[in-house]
Amino acid sequence: MVVVETHAVVATAECYAADVEPATSLEVLARRYVWWQPPAQTLLPERRTHFLCQLMQLATPDDVRVARALLGDEAFREALRTAPPGVLDARSWNFWNLYWFHTPPPPMPVRVVA
Repeated sequence: MVVVETHAVVATAECYAADVEPATSLEVLARRYVWWQPPAQTLLPERRTHFLCQLMQLATPDDVRVARALLGDEAFREALRTAPPGVLDARSWNFWNLYWFHTPPPPMPVRVVA
């Protein structure tokens, strides 16, 4: 058994552009941070964990505030508890675990290749 840690995070230029206005809806956030699929697909309940992990990895503080106002803090906590391997880098994993749970973070999720 081999354990593989992956941190392949790619962001569009829009994620970091200083002149981009903060989002006002989940659809705008989905389009901005999960650009490879339609927002309607990103916002399906079964894909929420991945969407919120993308926000915790890439979003601006203003965009995170919008998502928190629309979805609530518990949605973010649950997404972090069930984060799939490879979606968050170590820095984001550590930051959000300390932010939400005020405890040292558990080990990051890893992919297991049999």
